[in-house]
Amino acid sequence: MFKRILIANRGEIACRIIKTARRLGIQTVAVYSEADRNALHVEMADDAVLIGPAPAAQSYLSIEAIVEACRATGAEAVHPGYGFLSEREAFPRALAAAGIVFIGPNPDAIAAMGDKIESKKAAARAGVNTVPGYLGVIEDEREAVRIAEEIGFPVMIKASAGGGGKGMRIARTAQEVAEGFARARSEAKSSFGDDRVFIEKYIVNPRHVEIQVLGDKHGNVIHLGERECSIQRRNQKVVEEAPSPLVDAAMRAEMGAQAVALAKAVGYDSAGTVEFVAGQDKSFYFLEMNTRLQVEHPVTELVTGIDLVEQMIRVAAGEKLSLRQEDVRLSGWAVESRIYAEDPYRNFLPSIGRLTRYRPPADQTIGEVTVRNDTGVFEGGEISLHYDPMIAKLITHAPTREAAIDAQADALDAFVIDGVQHNIPFLAALMQHPRWRDGRLSTHFIAEEYPEGFHPRAAEGAIAMRLAAIAAAIDHIGNKRKRRISGQIVGKPVTFDRRRIVRLEGAEHRVEVRDEGDVITVAFLDQPADRRPHELVSTWKPGDPVWAGTIDGEAVAAQVRPILNGVALSHRGVAVRAHVYTEAEAAAARLMPVKSASDVGKRVLCPMPGLIVSIAVAEGQEVKAGETLAIVEAMKMENVLRAERDGVVKKIYARPGETLAVDAVILEFA
Repeated sequence: MFKRILIANRGEIACRIIKTARRLGIQTVAVYSEADRNALHVEMADDAVLIGPAPAAQSYLSIEAIVEACRATGAEAVHPGYGFLSEREAFPRALAAAGIVFIGPNPDAIAAMGDKIESKKAAARAGVNTVPGYLGVIEDEREAVRIAEEIGFPVMIKASAGGGGKGMRIARTAQEVAEGFARARSEAKSSFGDDRVFIEKYIVNPRHVEIQVLGDKHGNVIHLGERECSIQRRNQKVVEEAPSPLVDAAMRAEMGAQAVALAKAVGYDSAGTVEFVAGQDKSFYFLEMNTRLQVEHPVTELVTGIDLVEQMIRVAAGEKLSLRQEDVRLSGWAVESRIYAEDPYRNFLPSIGRLTRYRPPADQTIGEVTVRNDTGVFEGGEISLHYDPMIAKLITHAPTREAAIDAQADALDAFVIDGVQHNIPFLAALMQHPRWRDGRLSTHFIAEEYPEGFHPRAAEGAIAMRLAAIAAAIDHIGNKRKRRISGQIVGKPVTFDRRRIVRLEGAEHRVEVRDEGDVITVAFLDQPADRRPHELVSTWKPGDPVWAGTIDGEAVAAQVRPILNGVALSHRGVAVRAHVYTEAEAAAARLMPVKSASDVGKRVLCPMPGLIVSIAVAEGQEVKAGETLAIVEAMKMENVLRAERDGVVKKIYARPGETLAVDAVILEFA
């Protein structure tokens, strides 16, 4: 076994690898860019080496710098994590030349599977179901349009190298093919240094199901069941689960056998994933093979009890797999949410900045429910413009799918992040979506269910009553504390009117609040059919970001943020501003004018912190609605800004190559 390994990565995956290495008694070396000097993975590792400036191309993608870091620290092996150099054939070859072991598959397997075009040919030879398409290299837009018309719309344009949704476009018309081809090539070049793309038939209403495989250097290969990753946005996975609600035992056996056959055909000798696009009729076709550890590997770990990072390390050290296929058992259900620094209320645009507060739920197992948080950040740390916007991966495991989803919802409600925008409100709402809970999934789920973008769930029914009760209890606790402030005028003790009006975004609830020691009761007077007092038990105190306790014996958590004369509450994807009044105060509050949002007028604002890649118009130019105005790159994704209406460009404020803050003015119309 290795004594010291280097981790050629950053963020949560670097921290994840360090944890397993530490448990195995292996010392770890972190590498970091200048932007990551104070990162968590640097703090956790036994040693750390600076390898270059912030841009990944000059640091985390520098093979020479990483090989030199191995030599300087005496690292015997390198774990690449995912992304960056994890699927670059040249990386393990350079390590081998330097006498360093690569904790991953052999370079020939990476070469065979890392190129999507060649991998599909290899899959077909191995007897794996494949999607119809054109696997040759496409030279220009005209050829792309011709090929797409021959295959038949819709088609998928894909970068041959890389993954993670970058360099991928769905096209339903010739015009979309031409534009998507250019954007896919540009993104592929920027992200992977390889602008080759190919085109294949797009399966309508597809599901994304993948098989985890594990091989050793002695010819043994097994699979560890499937994961469903159909909840995606812009081809980027958002929520994953294991097993899949689509897959039955027969389908699992067939998919698993094909995945193992492909792995054996290319001599695969590490952890890897064979991805399939599946139809609702349980048909499935090979998509690609990821020759690395997947982001979503924790759900497989929790349903199998197998540490995939440990297995990769042991295989790299020459050990045989200790498991046979018949030893693999799937137990319970696991759900993973990817928590990103992005604004769900502004079409999920990236957000950067400092984490002024970061309080994830504790890693723990209570009864049959496990909560796990894989992260690479800490309170006070910074989300950088230069890298992927992932903050953490929240994973829950329980005996059933419904229980795992409910546990995920509870954990999301208790996950505190301040300082940057994040997608927890969206994830919390998703966990309550009937279609998600029923398992009726497809990769179009988000586009179909949120066609106008994400908006908070309305506070209705039981959720509204729950939030109103919490608001009333918080107000009562605040009033009690105020009465204990020293130096108040001596006189007759103040008695509070037990009746209150709780206003949630304009909707009012008449309640009666009573304090019974450790229990606060709230009765809803405007519910003639049920005025029974609801019992709230919590240790919450002013300043706590989460109200955690029970309501009528049921565990509840809600985010709490102070606002002027009230609190902002969020729970189960419902976000409200709550104010608690006496009846006289409520009457006065109804007369207060409502402030409306300001109009940005004729200015085009930068929707996210990002780099201006290009400006497509000039001052004085007439433009039509839908025409491209500018392209902004953030976190390696290109975003096209289009004109919302016809007009004439009056003034351009930004220049290509300039980095802008969110809401900075790019141009103005006359």
